[in-house]
Amino acid sequence: MTPSNLFPGLALLGLAVAALGLRRFGTGLAWAGVLATFSGLTPLANWALLPLEQRFPAQVDDVRPVDGIIVLSGGIDLTTSRTRGRLELNDAGDRITALIDLAHRYPQARLVYTGGDPYPTGGRARPTEAVLAAAYLEGIGIAPARITVEARSRTTAENASEVRKLLEPHPGERWLLITSAWHMPRAMGAFRRVGLELEPYPVDFRTAGPFATRFTFRHAADGLHLLDVAAKEWAGLVVYRLTGRSDALFPAPDAAAPPSLQADKDYRPPFAPGH
Repeated sequence: MTPSNLFPGLALLGLAVAALGLRRFGTGLAWAGVLATFSGLTPLANWALLPLEQRFPAQVDDVRPVDGIIVLSGGIDLTTSRTRGRLELNDAGDRITALIDLAHRYPQARLVYTGGDPYPTGGRARPTEAVLAAAYLEGIGIAPARITVEARSRTTAENASEVRKLLEPHPGERWLLITSAWHMPRAMGAFRRVGLELEPYPVDFRTAGPFATRFTFRHAADGLHLLDVAAKEWAGLVVYRLTGRSDALFPAPDAAAPPSLQADKDYRPPFAPGH
């Protein structure tokens, strides 16, 4: 669902209500829909997105070695990649480019790409995002032995639970988590929930920083698109907390916890009894 689609619908509903005789109420609804649509020109989207992107700082300690890197799916245009027979990135493609950069900076690190088919057809098997990404990484010279593919998950919570099954964590290991900055709070909450403490490596920033709250958009569609991203992510945080798939409503950096991969002896699946 795209929240901004409700705005023109609200305007049309208002016109319909006005035509049925409730002129004042209908006119108010129509104007509300129009004004909401034009909110895409205002800094509203940046105000909504900025707290998500600023939650986890984009800082990495290059002194200590990195044992592994986990990247969440979402950076590949699956439909175009499948039909064109080549890897095509979407607007979250920074997840892939960051993985490539880190793979070269830390040549001993294991690489885990997690992501299945978000829209399975139930018919002929199709290559998943993780499989396509792994093939591309091998094609540019990254050793296959470094790459672990998790191709079953379709949501962030499933990313976390499926990766948890694949890894054999050892105290003191250092693992990085790559995903979009606006998605990092929910991702960290989901991985912490299954007992993995990772070091965030946010990418794909959609705002230019705190001063972006003064920016307006030249095209309403641009602002509305970012507003959709923010609205769905805030809703996702609430749903994940209420359903036990995150360890907090708005996960934050934990200064007391070392940036390492730790086994949680008390780990239970998200929907286990007692949670």
